[in-house]
Amino acid sequence: MYRLSRKHLNPGLFALSSKSLSSTLQTPTLSSHQLHTVPSSNSSTPFTISSSGPSSFSSTPYPSSRFFSRSDFCWFRSFSASSSSRVNVSRKQISEITNLIRRGDNDLESKLDAMNVRLSEVLLKPIFVTLNYQKVSALRFFDWIRHSHPVFDHNSDICSLVIDNCGRLGDFDSMLNLLNDFRLHDICLNRKAFGYLRVEISSKATTKNSICKVVEVLDKIGGSCGVSGIHALIEMLCFLGSFEMAEYAIANAKKRLSNYSILIRGWCRRGHFEEARRMLDEMIEMGCQPNAQFFNYILSCLCKNDRTDEAGQLLELMLERNCPDALTFEIFICHFCSRGKLDTALEWLDKMESKGIEPRPTTHAAFMKGYFKLKQYEEARQYVAVCSHKYKTASNVIYSLLANLHRKRGEPVAAQTVLSEMIEKGLKPNFAVYMKVMKHLQKSGREDLARNLESSFSSFISQPCVGNG
Repeated sequence: MYRLSRKHLNPGLFALSSKSLSSTLQTPTLSSHQLHTVPSSNSSTPFTISSSGPSSFSSTPYPSSRFFSRSDFCWFRSFSASSSSRVNVSRKQISEITNLIRRGDNDLESKLDAMNVRLSEVLLKPIFVTLNYQKVSALRFFDWIRHSHPVFDHNSDICSLVIDNCGRLGDFDSMLNLLNDFRLHDICLNRKAFGYLRVEISSKATTKNSICKVVEVLDKIGGSCGVSGIHALIEMLCFLGSFEMAEYAIANAKKRLSNYSILIRGWCRRGHFEEARRMLDEMIEMGCQPNAQFFNYILSCLCKNDRTDEAGQLLELMLERNCPDALTFEIFICHFCSRGKLDTALEWLDKMESKGIEPRPTTHAAFMKGYFKLKQYEEARQYVAVCSHKYKTASNVIYSLLANLHRKRGEPVAAQTVLSEMIEKGLKPNFAVYMKVMKHLQKSGREDLARNLESSFSSFISQPCVGNG
């Protein structure tokens, strides 16, 4: 079987001594802005995992290593960006509507209709936030929105804010009715639903009482709304730094692997790796089967905080349980690449290969960025040549990345050479990289090379079957 090894790259540069796992991990780790980091608490992306337990939460990828910037290879990821026009919302409009709702006139709905205001999320959110802060019921307003502007009927933020409104007023009966309706429409909640806990968090008894009531309601509801509600509750408690109450919520809710994952992620965000590791050990003792994502969050947290000894011990546990994945190895590979220890990083690539795990595009990016950082451009080219043969599905990505790195160094001719080599091998260059290299060649006075590249690319894409992507 064809294997990627140091001899394929440069035997003189990659002479390695045999090192134990523990000694390998003695190398100082990179700083917090260089290694993998967990998403910030302000992230709008909900954290979900796949588990073998009762909950089947969908998987969300972990963040990429910050050893390389997104601009280095963001073109090989597809991002969906929705463009929305900016709405000019005045404080006067918000004040008028909230005052009208506060008065609670019998003809509230007709007066809202008469205002003829163009509703948007930009307008609705501060209205709900104001009503919630002032503890004014928003139920009639929400009901009017659902009938007059059904486009917001399934909006997760708006639905979560009205649940928060019920919580602030202690109206759990209305909360139950709303959640029943949300369940029928598969509406998921987010942590905005439990903003009222900010007020109660100073009193342990009051917080526990609210948690018990909410968990009871959500357990009755069930479905995606009930599950997402429990997740949102735990996430808000972690966001508030009340991990004791988050554990209390988990203890009172149905045992789901995904509930523990949110708590572990919360600890990791705060750098509390001892607590995260304790919870992981407790889960294993209880017979739970945490997957690689649990371990990877803690691994990243340990490495960020220069706790490589513990990271090595945790990895040994992962190997015993046979649960490392591509990200597990990438965490260490990115660490060593960023420290200029490409030989050790290649050892980790061999470990990954021995487990039958294929590297992610971000893993290849870490290697190439490492070579460029050391100005070992020929070694980077050799790495790409070997990996494009071994990992054929990643060939287009890594070749295009190599060309882009040369372009960013101010070497459009070298980038053009890489793209031409790709085309000769039947690989389709990434179009964004191709265009950037073309423009760079033209600006640098190499119109001849730009024309040659354009001609080659045009001929290539006109063929019936081209490359593998």
